[in-house]
Amino acid sequence: MRITDPIADLLTRIRNGQRARKQAVMCPYSIEKEGLVKVLQDEGYIRHYQVENTEVGHKELKIELKYHENQPVIKSIDRVSKPGRRVYSPIAKLAKVANGLGISILSTNKGIVSDAKARELTVGGEVLCRVF
Repeated sequence: MRITDPIADLLTRIRNGQRARKQAVMCPYSIEKEGLVKVLQDEGYIRHYQVENTEVGHKELKIELKYHENQPVIKSIDRVSKPGRRVYSPIAKLAKVANGLGISILSTNKGIVSDAKARELTVGGEVLCRVF
């Protein structure tokens, strides 16, 4: 089965896994997805992730979800840039998510980074998603 928007699929798997109170979710592997999940781990939104080999030449991401006082840490996770409508933002015009309580994840020429890291590097890019 071919997925037309793999990033949206990843975000939906995380969202559905937390609603179902799963400890972990599995997702097909790609370098872009691994970069996005690494940012989520670095910012404290997920507990851990690892790359697992399933079949010959196939990999999957195992993402361990994080809960605080029996509530999901991620309140909302939304896709911003879509295949039909790409959203790019220079760093000066990048809005803060929930008055700085959330993050935006950007794809830049320095890799996939959070909005705070993008401000530190003074680079803009494609806004992949917003997490709160």
